[in-house]
Amino acid sequence: MSLINMSALLKEAEADNYGVGAFSVANMEMVMGVIKAAEELKSPIILQVAQVRLPFSPLSIFGPLMLAAAKEATVPVAVHLDHGLDINTIKHALDLGFSSVMIDASQLPIEENIKIVKKVKDLAGSYEADVEAEVGQLAGSEDDSADHEMLYSRPEEVQKLYEETKLEAIALSIGNAHGLYKREPRLNFEILARARERVPVPLVLHGGSGISDEDFRRCIAGGIRKINVATDTFLSVERLVREYCKEERKDYFRMSAAMVQGAYESIKRHILIFQSDGKAK
Repeated sequence: MSLINMSALLKEAEADNYGVGAFSVANMEMVMGVIKAAEELKSPIILQVAQVRLPFSPLSIFGPLMLAAAKEATVPVAVHLDHGLDINTIKHALDLGFSSVMIDASQLPIEENIKIVKKVKDLAGSYEADVEAEVGQLAGSEDDSADHEMLYSRPEEVQKLYEETKLEAIALSIGNAHGLYKREPRLNFEILARARERVPVPLVLHGGSGISDEDFRRCIAGGIRKINVATDTFLSVERLVREYCKEERKDYFRMSAAMVQGAYESIKRHILIFQSDGKAK
């Protein structure tokens, strides 16, 4: 297999009614853990990094690593820039060879959001890359630096965004949130159903860490095809490293192996929940 466009993965997921995990990574060990789980379970996946994480994982260094892992994998892998915030960073990702990018202008009124998405769609088109955008705004933030109020997606705005941009995927706000949930999430499946009726493109669920297995599968049944997971994987990596640090005998390489294992365990569990195992074509 090799690097593939996000839209190709999501088209297969739509045909077979499963979800594709979009797993956020921050270092080589996490990339290795994600690929290990995907190959073991024969699952297509999306490797992604959010723009707010780039101070810790510089795009010019980390991006080529992600792309190399995708090209060497034995399963289909898309490489995605998550929550891109400006054209320059998005162009940098596309120049490196990322197969998809997200532009997040969801905090703006829909007309301004559309205007920015159009610019990114035109740019990505010249690279034959896919574009994701968001309607509505999730509570919390990708890096936990903000805790803004949730703005639910309006299905008519989801439709308007698609019709005016023809982008490949749209993320929704239906009660999901970035980071750790402060209370049990209550997803609004009516918004999801109404949005799906209005657009032919795959829908995206951000804030996947903390949603129940039942709600994940209900989202998939309702048309969600890309599911973002970040916090759960970071916490799993941290947990195994903390456990390693309690051991008397320590060395860097065993700590590195603990990070790989932490990512592997989280990703394997989510692949099975999303029912993408065995779906690698």
